[in-house]
Amino acid sequence: MGMTGLPLREPTFLVLTALAAEAQHGYSVLDDVRRISEGRVRLQAGTLYGILDRLRADGLIVVDREEVVASRLRRYYRLTEVGRELLSAETIRLHRNAAAAERRLREAAA
Repeated sequence: MGMTGLPLREPTFLVLTALAAEAQHGYSVLDDVRRISEGRVRLQAGTLYGILDRLRADGLIVVDREEVVASRLRRYYRLTEVGRELLSAETIRLHRNAAAAERRLREAAA
């Protein structure tokens, strides 16, 4: 299944989640993904930029702006409306699956 289909791989889901509230640059996304996942997911820069490139190609994110900091280009990314819709759909899917699992576990314990 392509990047625009569900389910999303966890690193991709977390990158979209990091960009849901506001535009961020790459290293900020790396930190945010680590925070969101409570330290479980630690992306390498190369992996992150591969994900960002695919998300851009699929129209899920766009470059919001660029700035030069300490003579280095800092590129900020933000979700597109399509990216927001996909993240929302995946969030609903994950909630439903988790709720089903919780019901089954409770039934098994009863």
